[in-house]
Amino acid sequence: MSSFRTIRNGLMLRQTQPCHGEQLEQLQVDCFPTLADEQRFKAKHYRKHIELFPAGQFVVLDGERVVGATSTLRLNFDLEHVDHTFEEVTAGGWLTSHRPDGEWLYGADMCTHPAYRGQGIASALYAARQELVWRLRLKGQITAGMMPGYDTHRAHLTMAEYYQRIVTGEIFDPTLSVQMKTGFEPRGLLADYLHDPVCDNYSVLLVLPAAKDVRYARREAALTSF
Repeated sequence: MSSFRTIRNGLMLRQTQPCHGEQLEQLQVDCFPTLADEQRFKAKHYRKHIELFPAGQFVVLDGERVVGATSTLRLNFDLEHVDHTFEEVTAGGWLTSHRPDGEWLYGADMCTHPAYRGQGIASALYAARQELVWRLRLKGQITAGMMPGYDTHRAHLTMAEYYQRIVTGEIFDPTLSVQMKTGFEPRGLLADYLHDPVCDNYSVLLVLPAAKDVRYARREAALTSF
């Protein structure tokens, strides 16, 4: 049984358990309504993730209700060749691409229920992931960030222009800008990463090196199991 950690307002962070599968499947729908259904994780996928890499799966609970989550895997990654798709990196959602000796922690998803946003859930999950990076002595976190704010700018900006303006701080994107504030470094656009019309199927490769501190992450916590 994994331990709990209090976030705030009664919200608790813990490692994912098989009993959370159905709630996690619904959370994907609530968080990513425009994402193609075949690219949403289902309960069967989450249970497989736990089998493969239990230490890398986290949920946030309000009582018994799952209101936030993240799924991760370990990979060896060449940052000089960043082109890949969600389907490729997650092995169709099963995370069988996980490598027990992988040098990087890849964040396959990050979900916060819309009714619970602004309560520090994503920050707590990113912190848990960074503590895991320190505990396992990995190089850092890698993820792909979506840009849902593009929908309001598509009439006058290409995706490449929109991305550059986020990087320079001229435009605030509700997802990518927050990830950059967390400490993630954008490394380039990923075309056709996933099937989501809101961001024209684009994503951004992001890297958070192990040397960086992350809000709420405690290096001393990395010395013990979660």
